[in-house]
Amino acid sequence: MRESEIAAAAALKRIPWNKDKLVGPRPPLQQKHVWAIRTRLQIERQVRELALFNLAIDSKLRGCDLVAIRVDDVAPNGYAIERTSVRQRKTGRPVRFELTEQTRQTIDEYLATVDKKQGEYLFNGLKPGESMSTRQYARLLADWLVGIGLDPHVYGTHSLRRTKATLIYRRTGNLRAVQLLLGHTKIESTVRYLGIDIDDALAISEQVEI
Repeated sequence: MRESEIAAAAALKRIPWNKDKLVGPRPPLQQKHVWAIRTRLQIERQVRELALFNLAIDSKLRGCDLVAIRVDDVAPNGYAIERTSVRQRKTGRPVRFELTEQTRQTIDEYLATVDKKQGEYLFNGLKPGESMSTRQYARLLADWLVGIGLDPHVYGTHSLRRTKATLIYRRTGNLRAVQLLLGHTKIESTVRYLGIDIDDALAISEQVEI
């Protein structure tokens, strides 16, 4: 058998990395999903997890940036503030975000249960002095999703990043605002990230009468 034939046969036997896996952007959570997870965490008194979940929704940060948040980023005076800024690992640029009253309250409740000092990571990892890992964060999210009947293979950590951004765009149609909130350098990235198509544009246009 020729070398080219051997290579062709080997290629046929090679299993694609994405075989039986869902690829593509993760869909955002719906509002009913957000409230279902919040309610479940409240009932179970999962104070840290509730603070993490609410902060993930409000901040719209990537998982690697979310787990790297330190106490003084969100609570420099011992209690949560309304707005803050975090430098993104991917772009090196800071991005500002708001903390709603609900999120501030859960962060304050969480801080009241732990002994945290300024400069320490808000959410600890498995080893002292380390932050929660993105894998640990993803596992927690998978548990939350399963708990409300969602498939963790369909949704992921980017679903939380996209949830509030998508809702803001659908309500306002302000793509530039969403770009700033997500910390994208190019508005084309925001368009791709939100999965905007002509139907979305027409739906927004139909809401405007002249």
